[in-house]
Amino acid sequence: MKRLLIYIALIICTWNIFAQPRTFKVRTNIMLDSIRLSDPAILADKKTGKYYMTGTGGMMWRSNDLKLWEGPYQVTEFEKDSWMGNHPMIWAAELHQTGDGMYYYFATFTNQAVKIDTVRGNVIERRASQILRADNPMGPYRTFGDATYLPAGRPTLDGTFWRDTDGKPYMVFCGEWLQNWNGTIEKIELKSDLSGTIGSPKVLFRASDSPWSREMDGNGNITWNKVTDGPWLFRTGTGRLGMLWTSWVFDVYTQGVAYSESGTLDGPWIQEPEPITPPGYGHSMLFQRFDGQWMMSVHYHTKSANGRTIRIPHLFKVDISGDKLIVFDSNL
Repeated sequence: MKRLLIYIALIICTWNIFAQPRTFKVRTNIMLDSIRLSDPAILADKKTGKYYMTGTGGMMWRSNDLKLWEGPYQVTEFEKDSWMGNHPMIWAAELHQTGDGMYYYFATFTNQAVKIDTVRGNVIERRASQILRADNPMGPYRTFGDATYLPAGRPTLDGTFWRDTDGKPYMVFCGEWLQNWNGTIEKIELKSDLSGTIGSPKVLFRASDSPWSREMDGNGNITWNKVTDGPWLFRTGTGRLGMLWTSWVFDVYTQGVAYSESGTLDGPWIQEPEPITPPGYGHSMLFQRFDGQWMMSVHYHTKSANGRTIRIPHLFKVDISGDKLIVFDSNL
């Protein structure tokens, strides 16, 4: 129950900070650790020579050097007749390119006005991953394809992009633990132009597969944590397929990694026994700096002066040239 209350409090905090209609003043020369942002994802765009950072809240920051940033910019537009409504909550936005000159905005949208389920007394709102599109990295990003990408009766989140060895594009996403009580990471095939999905989702692994996550159940027993969060796919220099993902060790946000034995999304996925980053860091993604250095973008949890939890973007250097991902210091 404590874990559920913490999760609900974080949702409320995110909603209060980011999702209400507000006017944002664009700021310049802002240090990365002065930005408050959950789930930071960075696109290194060679066309413009800039870095673009998205995340929870639907806003955009941009930088020439990863050190000083300007923003936030509003980059999304919605139609009131979509399932999302005209002002949805936005979580874990990512930017992806496929080589067609367009920019694709993978994000999780929540329409709080629509209730789809009640599980163990908890009301489940309409939440799902969807893809928006724009012809430049600053948007505006708008819907462009199918009305829905994922089943309406399930809360899903943290969709990301991967093109597997079969040449087909996929969305990899999480099945919300608040409904299934054992969070999942799943895949679904995308249409070739990313305008919709094909077929049904397939579970890749479940929260209970984690050897490192922990929580205490209602009877006081220590067990695996129910949360799956923030999948991100990568290949090592040897061609090995890996996936970063995040859960909790009691009340500490924690990130692990799994590797696919087959080298494809279908796995089987073998979980590394220990977390990949220090305690308190999670929801990561990888990108390559313009000088070729691979970087990991995460957020970490800390406390403000008044005791509230805040989330701050952070960068680690990583090495994926060998058989496994290795995380180094955070110097740029």
